[in-house]
Amino acid sequence: MSQTLGTNATLYQPSKGVSRAPFPYTPRVTDETSRDPERIRAMFGGIARRYDLLNRVLSLGLDRSWRRAAAREACVGSPIRVLDLCGGTGDLTLALLRDRGAPRQVVCCDFSQPMLLKAAVKLHRHDRSGRHAVVLGDALRLPFADGAFDALTVAFGIRNLHDMTVGFGEMRRVIAPGGRLVVLEFSRPTGPVLSRAYGVYLRSVVPRLGDRASGREGPYRYLARTIAGFPEPDRIAGLLREAGFGGVGWRALSGGIVCLHTALR
Repeated sequence: MSQTLGTNATLYQPSKGVSRAPFPYTPRVTDETSRDPERIRAMFGGIARRYDLLNRVLSLGLDRSWRRAAAREACVGSPIRVLDLCGGTGDLTLALLRDRGAPRQVVCCDFSQPMLLKAAVKLHRHDRSGRHAVVLGDALRLPFADGAFDALTVAFGIRNLHDMTVGFGEMRRVIAPGGRLVVLEFSRPTGPVLSRAYGVYLRSVVPRLGDRASGREGPYRYLARTIAGFPEPDRIAGLLREAGFGGVGWRALSGGIVCLHTALR
C-alpha cells in the first residue's frame, strides 16, 4: 500500500516483521540507550516538528557543513542513483541534490513517517527538478532490489540501528558493485580540552535544552548517551570490512565531534 505526498514523493509502508577512553561522560546502560525499533520510531516521530531547528541550535550551525562534506564524498564520480538512508527530514538529500556532481535521482528513506512527511514538504519546496523520491522503509529490511544504487549515505543514523551488522549488510546489498558508502556519525574529540568541554556539553546542555525545546522528556538524553557510548572510528571500520566493504577509511570533522566514514562495495 502506498500514499502519495505531492510530486515525486511516495511513502511505501514497510513490512512488519566500545568506547574511547578517557572520555568524561560514560553512559549508563538503561532503557533510554536501548535500540528497540518501535521505541526509536516513536521517539523520532515525537520530535519531528522541531528536529531541524534543534539540529541547527545544538550543532551551533555546523550540521549543514557536515552534510555538505558527506554529499561531496557521495557524489565523487557523479553517481546516477543515491539512497539517503535514515534520511529523516531530508537535509542530506537536499545537500546531495545541490552538490556539483549531483545524481539524477536521490531517494530519501526513513522508518519514521512524521520525519518523512517533513522531508516530502521540504524537498518539494526546494527541488522542482523531479530528481527526488521519499520512501518509508526499515534500514534492516530495505525495500529495494540488489545493486539498486550507485551510492548510499547515512547521516547520524547508524547508532540508532537495532543491529548495526545487519544494517551494514543491507546497505552493501543495495549498493551496486563499485559503489560508495558514506556514513556521517558523531564521534568524540581526541584533544583533552575539547574532549572535556564536549563531555560537559553532552551531559548537561544537550539533554536539558533538547528535551525542553522539543517538548519531550528523554529523546535528547538518549541522543547524548548514544553519542558517548558509540564505538570508535576504527571499530566502525572493522564492522564495515566484516560486512564485505573495501576501501574503508574515515576522517574527523570539527576536531573529532563527527566522523566521515567511506567505503566501497
